[in-house]
Amino acid sequence: MTSPVPAWDRLRDNTTFLTLVFMAPAGLLLLVFLTYPLGLGIWLGFTDTRIGRPGIFIGLENYISLLGDSIFLKSVFNTILYTSVATVIKFALGLWLALLLNRRMPFQAFIRAIVLLPYIVPTVLSAIAFWWIYDSQFSILSWMLTKAGLIHQYIDFLGNENNARAAVIAANIWRGIPFVAICLLAGLQTISPSLYEAASLDGANSWQRFRFVTVPNLMPVLSIVLTFSILFTFTDFQLIYAITRGGPNNATHLMATLAFQRGINGGLLGEGAAIAIAMVPFLILSTAISYIALQRKKWQ
Repeated sequence: MTSPVPAWDRLRDNTTFLTLVFMAPAGLLLLVFLTYPLGLGIWLGFTDTRIGRPGIFIGLENYISLLGDSIFLKSVFNTILYTSVATVIKFALGLWLALLLNRRMPFQAFIRAIVLLPYIVPTVLSAIAFWWIYDSQFSILSWMLTKAGLIHQYIDFLGNENNARAAVIAANIWRGIPFVAICLLAGLQTISPSLYEAASLDGANSWQRFRFVTVPNLMPVLSIVLTFSILFTFTDFQLIYAITRGGPNNATHLMATLAFQRGINGGLLGEGAAIAIAMVPFLILSTAISYIALQRKKWQ
């Protein structure tokens, strides 16, 4: 008669139990640093909580008042404009840069490291550099354009609404291109050279090889990088807050910076939380679009 297997040995051989054990630390971290803050934010959005004073449940009043808040609606427009323009340009330039870096060239590793620098530099430090570049009196960019004879007076980059929007979008593009380029470069290097050789033998030109070989094989990576790029851009805070703090005349306020201004600087925690939670549907939509793109059989 065989002796019974000890309970610990049975658990040790149970893959479901081992999976739960190894996932428990990560799950605990997500619960403490993600689930709890999100749940608290959702609750605060339904209250009139202020700093130093506990609030009461007021239902949808915060969200209803935001629908009639011109500054909030302006921040929604700014956020969508900022995200869409910056993401499209970052992807166009990032893909172009990835294709260049995928070619054989001298000092290839060094060039790739240089390309990563804008992304490695701390965001606030980058913002301070751009703040100096855009300064109305000491702008190096305006100085260069003046010396070249292209303009006759310094450009007020951060004092004009449209100029300020374009300025912060340009700063975000400069900072985000390396992330897109390096991720897409990693995807390009997984594509077998034999596919390009077969396409060339079939008479495909460079554009046809890009369209029918590169894009389909790169699409899963493109979808994932696009999702992260949209999430990072949509929730951008540091770059905007350090350069313009939402000015001039709220022209560069994003939903994230407005939520901080109302909730922390203004002390209206309930209203600030409502603005932050209002960002969630946009983020879910972008994630869903990426998921659908990944599931398409055409790209697999």
